[in-house]
Amino acid sequence: MGILDGNPKHQPMHYGEVFNLWEVSMMAKGLVSCYQVYLNHAGDKDLKQILEDLIDQAKTEIKECDKLLTDNGVVPAPIMADRPAVNLEDIPPGARFMDQEIGAKLAADTAAGLAACSAIMGMSIREDIGALFAKYHTTKTALGVRILRMNKEKGWLVPPPLHVERPVEEKA
Repeated sequence: MGILDGNPKHQPMHYGEVFNLWEVSMMAKGLVSCYQVYLNHAGDKDLKQILEDLIDQAKTEIKECDKLLTDNGVVPAPIMADRPAVNLEDIPPGARFMDQEIGAKLAADTAAGLAACSAIMGMSIREDIGALFAKYHTTKTALGVRILRMNKEKGWLVPPPLHVERPVEEKA
């Protein structure tokens, strides 16, 4: 039949798929580095657990995306060195990220990741790449729910203006 028949792993990727895999890998490498710094700044144990889970997810994405790239002859972005652990007390208060700031950033990063996964799924013609990003989307959705709940429970969520229906006043 055609070049896109059969096993998707034997099909060529189009340029958008190559770029998206490379970009997701590069972004995940940056997130690992950034979240390792956030771990040093975080004081809340629930926040630290979510950060560790986000780092594990980013490392999974790096491994899987880089494998697809190298299997197709594309050199992945370089990986950054791990950040050293430091004691929270050694970070001056004015230079420290606060837990609520970290929580807000994690929520924003996760929302951006969901949008990116959706876009990549929509433009992929290789089923394995679309399925890979569907898996990432599902994982990010679950992490996003945990982050939202944590931000609400800790009082860190700053909601936009809320629409509250007001009763209509009756004229006398």
